[in-house]
Amino acid sequence: MSKRIKALCAIGITAALLAGFSVQAKEDTLTIAFSQTDSVGGFKNAETQSIREAITAEGWEFLFADAQASTEKQVSDIEDLISQKPDYLVIAPREAEGLATSLQAAKEAGIPVILVDRLANGEAGVDYVTCLQSDCVWEGEAAAEWLVEATDGKANIVILEGTPGATSGIDRREGFYDVIEEYPDMQVIASQTANFMRAEAQTVFENILQAHGDEITAVYADNDDMTMGAIQAAKAAGYVPGEDIIFLGIDGTKEAVEAIQSGEIGCIVECSARFGPGVVDAIKRLESGETLPTEIQSDDIVFTIDNIEEALERSY
Repeated sequence: MSKRIKALCAIGITAALLAGFSVQAKEDTLTIAFSQTDSVGGFKNAETQSIREAITAEGWEFLFADAQASTEKQVSDIEDLISQKPDYLVIAPREAEGLATSLQAAKEAGIPVILVDRLANGEAGVDYVTCLQSDCVWEGEAAAEWLVEATDGKANIVILEGTPGATSGIDRREGFYDVIEEYPDMQVIASQTANFMRAEAQTVFENILQAHGDEITAVYADNDDMTMGAIQAAKAAGYVPGEDIIFLGIDGTKEAVEAIQSGEIGCIVECSARFGPGVVDAIKRLESGETLPTEIQSDDIVFTIDNIEEALERSY
């Protein structure tokens, strides 16, 4: 990395760069460090694989740390990655809070940070270069709009929430509520966190079934893993997914898309995990001195039985 990049990062970038971020360097070989939230579930594993494959395909060195669903460990991981002096640091934040010291440490070390999947609290273009992510508010809106149409605007809904503080889940539920609040007969009768985890979602939904049982019309979850966990709980309790209870979620894992095909899931709003090519493209653009926007958005679609072949092709 050039001294110019290190100087820019160390001083925190000027206010003139708040609309975008550019660096200038030329090296044949780069070292890219990636701090991942966890390695549980289809989305995170696909995300790691995509980033690893894209970086190593360029002949760049890849450093990796798995935070194992712990914000404290992610902070420690990032400190260790910074000590290895990578040229760029890619972070999939576990939650928005808690990484301020990590972003500051990277800036002081002159290492540009690229966020993927979720935001961390900080100033775009100052504390991090850019964030590659989906439009999570739109995802929640799209899921709710599908459910309104599928139920003629009348449903008792259970929501399975992602990790508290994770911007992806917060934004998805914001979009979801924005839509259903326009329909008085769309009622949320239970909403609990399952931390994006399948096993936890299964347990949480088992308890919700005991409390609400046949009242439940639909289950919306912030990700596919929780949707699949809820389906397992429903089956164990004698319910037929897709008939007795409508299930819908967000991501686009192959297993969940196949559940659309079998009729167990009605709708999945895609959230692509394939960030690798975008990360590489962003680094190459920075290396050539180009200015990046502070947000790079994925192009996602809605998966239903009506476009199942495309859904299967795009699943991961």
